Amino acid sequence: MKAAPMLRVDPAALRAMVHAMIRAGGSAEDEAAMVTDHLLESNLQGHDSHGIMLLVRYVENLRAGKLNAGAMPEAVRQDASLAVFDGKMGYGQRIGRITMDWAINAARQHGHAVMALKNVHHLGRIGSYGEQAARAGMISVHFVNGVSGPGAVAPFGGTDGRMSTNPVCVAVPAVAEGEHPLILDFATAAIALGKCRVAFNAGKPVPDGALVDAKGQPTNDPGVLYRDQPRGALLPFGGHKGYGLALMCEILAGALIGGVTAAPHHPKDGSIVNGWLAFVIDPARFGDLAAFRSEMAAVIAHVKASPPADPDQPVLVAGEKERATRAARLAGGIPVDGTTWDILADTARSLGINAIPTPGMF
Repeated sequence: MKAAPMLRVDPAALRAMVHAMIRAGGSAEDEAAMVTDHLLESNLQGHDSHGIMLLVRYVENLRAGKLNAGAMPEAVRQDASLAVFDGKMGYGQRIGRITMDWAINAARQHGHAVMALKNVHHLGRIGSYGEQAARAGMISVHFVNGVSGPGAVAPFGGTDGRMSTNPVCVAVPAVAEGEHPLILDFATAAIALGKCRVAFNAGKPVPDGALVDAKGQPTNDPGVLYRDQPRGALLPFGGHKGYGLALMCEILAGALIGGVTAAPHHPKDGSIVNGWLAFVIDPARFGDLAAFRSEMAAVIAHVKASPPADPDQPVLVAGEKERATRAARLAGGIPVDGTTWDILADTARSLGINAIPTPGMF
């Protein structure tokens, strides 16, 4: 694999280009701002697989009628603290924020809420909705499935792709004013599919234990997913544990809510269709909120006090790495490999956008 040059792009200039691209795709200002902010925040936090590189696929789906700019969610069922929404294949970054607002408000009134969203285009980084709930003082748990063509993740003990990278997220509000929430957000695959695309475009290998080729043999070459036919597959994280969670995402965020699943009778036309089941809880309803926060702070302090195996790498809790990455990228720019940048710039020009930022070199 030949490595592509790594570039660095100013976040403000990149935001302007991304916003213009989404507007050119037919979105009104509020929708364009939501989608842009979501994608850029993913890059800033180091989740490049869920950032600006997705725009190329989004534009393809807009042109193919598989993504509906301006669509709004429709309540299929809505009780006091439980709702099922149809996303009408609108931008997940906007539809998801709207439906999470419903869940937060319902949890304020009733102490808890269950929200299901089906038939929605790509939701993006699920941690964003955990952050949304945590800012409102709520605990949230999220299960998501995805169908976007043939499965990419092999079941434990299998050798070909059968499911997506189905993410799970748990978010807990900060222990005190000025502190940060805990945002646990992970793919049930060894790495996110988008991270394989980032590595492939950059000409870099993926970590050991992430991929097998079409014969089921371990490989570090992400090209087995994009270049080879028959193609290879991602592996679940933690063997049977990640596989079990991924399957539960199919059942809870797909089958239960009446959405699509990885089962073969559902069309795999290349669009990105997500299903999402979220539980939102008001921690104040469980009793002494101050005691909860105090105990949470004590547990966090206890685990972080463990002597680090590497003196230069202290023990972290969920969300800390992302905050450090965000600060560094705001100061020094967002890294993008040259291949991804060229494809993104060509897509922008195809939309009539010629104000393309000039990236710097690493």
